[in-house]
Amino acid sequence: MSIVAAQQPVPVLADLGTRSRARDAALVLGGTALIAGFSQLIVPLPFTPVPLSLSTFAVLLTGLALGPVRALLSTVLYLALGTAGLPIFAEQGSGWAFASYGYVIGYIAAAVLAGAAARRGADRSPLATIGAAVAATLAVYALGVPWLMASLQIGLPQALALGVVPFLIGDAIKAAAAALLLPGTWRLIERDQGDD
Repeated sequence: MSIVAAQQPVPVLADLGTRSRARDAALVLGGTALIAGFSQLIVPLPFTPVPLSLSTFAVLLTGLALGPVRALLSTVLYLALGTAGLPIFAEQGSGWAFASYGYVIGYIAAAVLAGAAARRGADRSPLATIGAAVAATLAVYALGVPWLMASLQIGLPQALALGVVPFLIGDAIKAAAAALLLPGTWRLIERDQGDD
């Protein structure tokens, strides 16, 4: 017998209810629509080509609520539609030839990381949700900053000043919001199930 048992995946919010391919497809499309919609909620920052938007918050919620596979499909669809010309990126952008495109690529890794964390139950506790949010945010930066450097032909210090530092407070607020929203939703669900 193994000393350490393999941890079974736990349900994510999207697993509640009856599973079907049509429902999974609707959830994937809903995740894509959420990211596209939140991408339009922006605060332009005149000193950087990277817009401050709620798209990363939508990516985090999509990952945590849908799990890694559906979140992967949602973010790949978002990237594909925007790259193909649909104006769903921040500031109604599309295509790939812009300085913040690497961040959009990073959404895929971020959503999968958040979804994998939720499969391990990270969405049930505020502290674990914050940990998942930090990991997801780092994934966005890991792909976004190199693209920004190549696009603007700048070094790492300037890329960090333009593409990371201005967003850290917003990232902390998004992580805190997710840490309230997801565990709170699970508590409500468990309370309702206990009432049955």
